[in-house]
Amino acid sequence: MVKRKADTVLKVSEPAQLMDFLIAKMGGMARSSVKQLLGQRRVKVGNAVQTRHDFMLKQGDVVTVSSGRGNTQLTHPKLRIVYEDDDLIVVNKQPGLLTVAATPGSSETTAYSILRAYVKKQNARAGVYVVHRLDRETSGLLVFARSQEMQHYMREYWRELVQERTYIALAEGVLNPREGKITTWLTEDKRNAVVYSSPVDDGGDIAITNYKTLRVSPFSEASPLTNKQYSLVELHLETGRTNQIRVHLASKGCPVVGDRKYGHGNESSPIDRLCLHAKVLSFIHPATEKVVRFESPVPKEFNRVLVN
Repeated sequence: MVKRKADTVLKVSEPAQLMDFLIAKMGGMARSSVKQLLGQRRVKVGNAVQTRHDFMLKQGDVVTVSSGRGNTQLTHPKLRIVYEDDDLIVVNKQPGLLTVAATPGSSETTAYSILRAYVKKQNARAGVYVVHRLDRETSGLLVFARSQEMQHYMREYWRELVQERTYIALAEGVLNPREGKITTWLTEDKRNAVVYSSPVDDGGDIAITNYKTLRVSPFSEASPLTNKQYSLVELHLETGRTNQIRVHLASKGCPVVGDRKYGHGNESSPIDRLCLHAKVLSFIHPATEKVVRFESPVPKEFNRVLVN
């Protein structure tokens, strides 16, 4: 993003909290005014927008305060920006929202269309580009590039760049064993958009998921499930195949709650959604070559199921 001439650029000479630094450097600005600047996403540290008042600045950091002219904010109930710089935008997506339209020319609202409108309010020639996707009913962290060059680079080197991808699932039943690794070969049938899993190499793509059971619900006679329990499962991906987690948990006899394709759909779900969430995403930022890490809280409804 090109800096406007009226922007205020400040050099950090010693470590300080962002709030204290801005109060000291912005002519005695009130704390409430500083919080307003942060909430309006008008403060950048380096190339990244920073909204936390307690963010710790280091000596040599450059803080830019936008004049506010032409400043835009993203306000959408199903999409929230958690990080933004000149190269990337990281968002937290709610269930029910596609990453990108399933068919060209579709008028359906997607994460892509929301972000595209957002960046074009800043610059009519700006664009956003899909780096990876989440299923419509999966919530959590998604990355978009701000140029085609960045998109191509991240897609080509995605496996090398990503340091951690952690998902949380609410699964039917109890996994046996409760912690382990699932390795199968996946083949996608394009005709019916279903992925099939094989425990042996049948020519499909190898898929590897590490899992760990975090919590198991108490036994309940009122549950509609055969084994009458739910499990909260943490999953770390070594590969990123289509529907990988959903297929792998189903292959263990514990499909994701609410999964219509590989499980029992709403028959098993005490909440109206697929219970899968992209919680952690960590990767090497191609521009800075530093590791960035983002985390999205586990949906509250997952934990409510475990105690009911």
